[in-house]
Amino acid sequence: MAHDTRRERQTTEHCDLLIIGGGINGCGIARDAAGRGLSVILAEKGDLANATSSSSTKLFHGGLRYLEYFEFRLVREALIERETLLRAMPHISWPMRFVLPFHKDMRFESETPTSKLLSLTMPWMRGRRPAWLIRLGLFLYDHLGGRKILPGTSTLSLNGTAEGAPLQDRFAKAYEYSDCWIEDSRLVALNARDAAERGATILTRAEVVSAEADGDTWLVTLNREGKTQVYRAKMLVNAAGPWVGDVIHAKLKLNSPDTVRLVRGSHIVTRKLFDHEKCYFFQGTDGRIIFAIPYEQDFTLIGTTDVEHDDPARAPACTDEERDYLCDFASRYFAKPVTAADVVWTYSGVRPLFDDGASSATAATRDYTLKIDRSAGAPVLNIFGGKITTYRRLAEGALDKIGSVLPLTKGKWTAGAPLPGGDFPHDAVERLIDELMSAYPFLTQRWARRLLRAYGTDAWQILGTARTAEDLGREFGASLTETEVSWLMEHEFAREAEDVLWRRSKLGLRLSKDEIQTLGDWMKAHTKHIENAAQ
Repeated sequence: MAHDTRRERQTTEHCDLLIIGGGINGCGIARDAAGRGLSVILAEKGDLANATSSSSTKLFHGGLRYLEYFEFRLVREALIERETLLRAMPHISWPMRFVLPFHKDMRFESETPTSKLLSLTMPWMRGRRPAWLIRLGLFLYDHLGGRKILPGTSTLSLNGTAEGAPLQDRFAKAYEYSDCWIEDSRLVALNARDAAERGATILTRAEVVSAEADGDTWLVTLNREGKTQVYRAKMLVNAAGPWVGDVIHAKLKLNSPDTVRLVRGSHIVTRKLFDHEKCYFFQGTDGRIIFAIPYEQDFTLIGTTDVEHDDPARAPACTDEERDYLCDFASRYFAKPVTAADVVWTYSGVRPLFDDGASSATAATRDYTLKIDRSAGAPVLNIFGGKITTYRRLAEGALDKIGSVLPLTKGKWTAGAPLPGGDFPHDAVERLIDELMSAYPFLTQRWARRLLRAYGTDAWQILGTARTAEDLGREFGASLTETEVSWLMEHEFAREAEDVLWRRSKLGLRLSKDEIQTLGDWMKAHTKHIENAAQ
């Protein structure tokens, strides 16, 4: 196209890389790229982790069930990553043990390659999941990823044990294996923060209006809270998640044949259903699986579903049918039935899977695909699929692709680099909680644990010179203070009450409507104060 001098005058910033999408893939790539010497701008139309990246099952896991689809490379990569990530973020990720009760009615999902193979070689099995096959899968799970920190699989009696107490009497034996918890939306915020500290510009509430090639670069028009700005970028990264196809076709006007398959995963949060800290891995007669996980100290998280979602513009929500499905599924295991009355909150996210032509949402690959498109003249890297566990490896793969276009000043570096607040040994959490309470005697055990789990060593920076709880300003509820909210606004890009209560934390489960309104009003006033001070 001809050079547009009017638009050039509007362009105030040039960058090497402009990333569309502030989920885990976009923020992970921004961090890696900034650390390799590229100038980076990230544009997110809402808040960080506004969609899929705050709506996961919140696990760093290899994907035990993916072994049934023979996705050995994906599982191996994810298993290796569990411990790499655990070391880099011990405040927001920690080991968990998963209890897999065994019973003779376990079934395969009929479309899995393993099910088809057994149907041919052992037709008398009729789709059953025998104990020997489960044990083989767990053996592979233990050994594919070079496990060093996490304990391996063991067999567990459910008779007279804490793990068996909440379950129906028909379950006598279980297998127990390891995976890791991850605070998913905090993971996104910390990647964004680290990217910013390495020089990246993070723009939230900044929607891409259009992008057009101008020779071998892109001119990208952003609308940020009513103000339009044009940026010039040498390369784009389309990490828009469920909207990746919309960006390709509607924003960039490209004719790519690649498509994304949207699969909705819904979760329910109930009142606490059991008293121990282990998780349950339940297998259904339909071949699907769900998890029941201790959540936020007082609740239980149950999920997930796999349902086709046809339109990214339609906000995902857990339907009554999905809620009842999860309740019924869990009730086949728990002695006390789980009902809709037990549900205190639901959430739902859309997984943007690469459309590989699989016959069902459950069978669609969870692997990621990275493709550079140069058809417009200027390059764009489109990101399809991916799992939260492999986000860092996906970012490295993206930088391999980007490095074929833009010069990088540094090689791979993120594997050994802790996220902000994570600069301590993975097994030192309890010691640090005690040290935090010693330094700030006004903290309760519950308050100190929440702060350490959210911020790690940054908790000391947040609390600063405070000697009493009153020194931290107003408390909005559930130990959330003005000092903490100010930190989230100044360091983690929070702008509204929902950002704080449902993404930077899950304190929305504990605050009343009036408390949420008070927080929102305070944040609006604080935003104006910050803006006035900057002028």
